Amino acid sequence: MQLFGMEKLSLVDFDGKIAATIFTGGCNFRCGFCHNSPLVLHVDKLPEYSLKEVFDYLEKRKGILEGVCVSGGEPTLNPDLDLLLKDIKNLGYPIKLDTNGTNPYKLKSLVENGLIDYVAMDVKNDKKAYGEIIGIPNYDTKKVEQSVDFLLSDAIPYEFRTTLIKEFHTIENIRLIGEWIKGADKYFLQKFKDSENCIQSHLSPVDEKTVLEFKDALSSCVPNTFLRGYDL
Repeated sequence: MQLFGMEKLSLVDFDGKIAATIFTGGCNFRCGFCHNSPLVLHVDKLPEYSLKEVFDYLEKRKGILEGVCVSGGEPTLNPDLDLLLKDIKNLGYPIKLDTNGTNPYKLKSLVENGLIDYVAMDVKNDKKAYGEIIGIPNYDTKKVEQSVDFLLSDAIPYEFRTTLIKEFHTIENIRLIGEWIKGADKYFLQKFKDSENCIQSHLSPVDEKTVLEFKDALSSCVPNTFLRGYDL
């Protein structure tokens, strides 16, 4: 199992828990706003974190850390993911998985085998606009839809989240997302933060006035909509 990064202490990555976040490499999307572009585009050039280093840290921090977040890239692309999760579980940690939802079969298997405790799934845009934002024209969202449906069945605690980009998201896009994930337990509208590690340059965040309009537009379909990264 190859790991390419580790945030040793986070208060925001796992639903309020004190957590460590570890990063796998590789992704099947090319989202322009992605701030982990080295993990997507240049993973072959990145230094690896040794599993021993990661697990020595997790062992030493038992009783302080309250969970582990596994992020990426897209973790479900890695064939050794199950082994990694089992080893983390053996240390007694709850696990949160960050995913783009393109591997519904793996997602379901991880849940059924008790290897994850919480899922954060990105919903990039409404179905028709998906291909543009992920850099794959005419993308078929069938597998993403299957993952959405699985999480909506309440098989595991979860959240959906959308990173808002001024160039990609309109109030109509947001309304369509709301209809798609209607009744979701939690939906987060996240503020985009530009950085030199983003895949695409010159993208802009959605402003505070507009994000409040987005939130209001979602009120009937997804009452539990929250803002993340906005000082409101």
